[in-house]
Amino acid sequence: MPNEIIAALRDAMKNEMDGYHFYLMAAETMKDSKGKELFKILAEEELMHLKFLEANYKSLHDTGKISPTAKLGDKHLFDGENPLFSDSIRDRIGDAHFEMTALSIAINLELNTIKHYKGYANHANDPEVRKFLEELVEWETGHYDALLKQDEALKEEYWEAAGFAPY
Repeated sequence: MPNEIIAALRDAMKNEMDGYHFYLMAAETMKDSKGKELFKILAEEELMHLKFLEANYKSLHDTGKISPTAKLGDKHLFDGENPLFSDSIRDRIGDAHFEMTALSIAINLELNTIKHYKGYANHANDPEVRKFLEELVEWETGHYDALLKQDEALKEEYWEAAGFAPY
């Protein structure tokens, strides 16, 4: 197995583990009930990604090929105007510092993970390796889009209520 694939999989597994622990910590700390639930779902999806990567790492190590049986499973659809938080977060938006900070960190975490996977996919010689990395890009992009949508829905209100707005 080429060293570049080993390095890519190790980095990817670490990114997924970091994401899992961050989302779990955020879920346990959040006051917003919907946020708690959906950050737990994000944690579960990161753990699912980790298991997917581990299965492919083992298969590549043992056979030199991507696992024919490893699957990512179903994606959770994060939809609506507030895909991650309840509408009631607006009632306390000026004090929603943790939720807004968690959004900011999660957006950066997902964006960095997407960049890593895209970079590895672009340099992968094996079409199957490229395909499974591109599948992970798609998943992480779904997370990123939901986080960004939630951030954009609340950012202006939060800035104003927390005194960050210049007016």
